[in-house]
Amino acid sequence: MKIDNGTRVYVAGCGGMLGDAMYARLKATGAVIKATDINCIESWLEYGDVRDFTAIRKSIVDFNPDLIINLAALTDLEFCEKEQENSWLTNGLGAENLGLVANELDVPYVYISTAGIFGGERDLYNDFHAPNPLSVYAQSKYYGEQYVRNSVRKHYVLRAGWMMGGGPGKDKKFINKIYKQICAGAKELFVVDDKLGTPTYTVDFANGLCGIVESGQYGLYNQVCNGAASRYVVAEEFVRLMGLADKVKVTIVPSDYFKEQYFAPRPASEKLVNLKLNQRGLNLMRDWQVCLQEYAEVFKADYARR
Repeated sequence: MKIDNGTRVYVAGCGGMLGDAMYARLKATGAVIKATDINCIESWLEYGDVRDFTAIRKSIVDFNPDLIINLAALTDLEFCEKEQENSWLTNGLGAENLGLVANELDVPYVYISTAGIFGGERDLYNDFHAPNPLSVYAQSKYYGEQYVRNSVRKHYVLRAGWMMGGGPGKDKKFINKIYKQICAGAKELFVVDDKLGTPTYTVDFANGLCGIVESGQYGLYNQVCNGAASRYVVAEEFVRLMGLADKVKVTIVPSDYFKEQYFAPRPASEKLVNLKLNQRGLNLMRDWQVCLQEYAEVFKADYARR
């Protein structure tokens, strides 16, 4: 299908960092968008709770979309460990609820999965390697992935890595956590080097998502930025790009340093490679360092205003 002027796209969970990029990408095509979230923090958002089948079905059916994209997820690993029922309802049942409606309307359905579903036994994972989810977050997302693959006729499952995007206002992940420490006056950042992954820029991810949907090649895809790194390498690069390498020191610590703060189990490596996208000529993701350089400009502008 072609996503262009008049294409009706329903986006659930569009209030977060990926939602920002997805909405902007779709808007640029001229698509007719219905964006929903449980937190309506933007004027273009309407209320929608993926956990409530009756209500979310009505929200979608009334709109009569050509495409359904599910971005709704609880992604804070510690929150998911503490709020396990909510995690399963959002990440698992939510995937089911939208999948049922997609089948009813016979329209394509996009579900976002995560590199976190792997257990870290390998250094690098392609699209075909077997997951081994360690945390409640990973288990609930893997359940959603399996449901969509097995039960939704027209599906795209896209696995993201370490997400970055949304800027200081919406980025809930690593880059903004580092930035907040810098803004609070930290002269030394303590960062682990025993966790490896693939940064994933929301702008590229949204662009790639559209390309995959337009290809009509249904299925499961790893979709992360090219290249990989440790948390330490990413932090050091971000500090350098901010122009603060001479003012802020980045110090390596083991994961045990944060064992009370970050108690949810995490794999040693969740590095992905876009094997299928590369083979099919659908990989629109840039190198993570190129993306971080572009993304850092948002933080540099914000920092200059402080």
